[in-house]
Amino acid sequence: MTIKIGINGFGRIGRMVFRAAVQNFDDIEIVAINDLLEPDYLAYMLKYDSVHGRFKGEISVDAGTLVVNGKRIRLTQERDPANLKWGEVGADVVIECTGLFLDKVTAQKHIDAGARKVLLSAPSKDDTPMFVYGVNHATYAGEAILSNASCTTNCLAPVAKVLNDKWGIKRGLMTTIHAATATQKTVDGPSNKDWRGGRGILENIIPSSTGAAKAVGVVIPELNKKLTGMSFRVPTSDVSVVDLTCELNNPATLAEICAEMKAQSEGAMKGVLGFTTDKVVSTDFRGEPCTSVFDADACIALDTTFVKVVAWYDNEWGYSNKCLDMARVAALHKGA
Repeated sequence: MTIKIGINGFGRIGRMVFRAAVQNFDDIEIVAINDLLEPDYLAYMLKYDSVHGRFKGEISVDAGTLVVNGKRIRLTQERDPANLKWGEVGADVVIECTGLFLDKVTAQKHIDAGARKVLLSAPSKDDTPMFVYGVNHATYAGEAILSNASCTTNCLAPVAKVLNDKWGIKRGLMTTIHAATATQKTVDGPSNKDWRGGRGILENIIPSSTGAAKAVGVVIPELNKKLTGMSFRVPTSDVSVVDLTCELNNPATLAEICAEMKAQSEGAMKGVLGFTTDKVVSTDFRGEPCTSVFDADACIALDTTFVKVVAWYDNEWGYSNKCLDMARVAALHKGA
């Protein structure tokens, strides 16, 4: 079965979802894209990327239609999702990448326009169910609208799950050292809601809030109210790293923790959780499809119940791949 995907919003994640679908998912076809960009400029942005390089394939525009490797993809420029007529292209799942329609009421417009399912490429702003592929995707029960959480939650949750399942987490604090995103400013500018966020990213390390750690309590209910965290935005273009410092319920040596992470990366969490003992740095993970790569050499422990674990993630590419994995789960769900 070929799964037909529509993309609403062709920014960083929208374009990476498209690239990942072409490169890694033979059973997925992108049938339509909605974005306010002119078709020629949209094609240009897809073809050339300052972080991930040139698109490996043929791209052109014909009469307002995007043509990629000979396949025609409908382009529209609608502001209101209600006008998108997803039914005309048979969209099984629409991946909502604008960052604007993040609740059931607004995302329902995609369903009303003919989409069978809608996957939000961000945490929802209401009680829309949230999933992290490899952690709680098996609990998906056929909901029409679902959230793929955030890139940081997708990194933290697999590591937290392994620790909690084996030894139990009493409480923990997370810090993500996060690459710059489109929300950052290149030079100082106005930002009324987040004064620090208005400072230029090229010259600063910028403390910021994040709900990623608390969201782990949504996808792993046993950890609800046990984790919180913060972010530092740094002047790099891609790849971020999570530092989880936590108190365990039961003792474990660092060697035992590393061994369990390695076993899970080769077993139940293969393709989601990676594992490395190499002397790596951030650019080594550019293009990494796993959403969490455990760095055994960077982890430390004060004693057998107080540990700091470190995991890397390509906050663009890894997350976009898991959007497609989760979209597949939704599309193929029995009774869908």
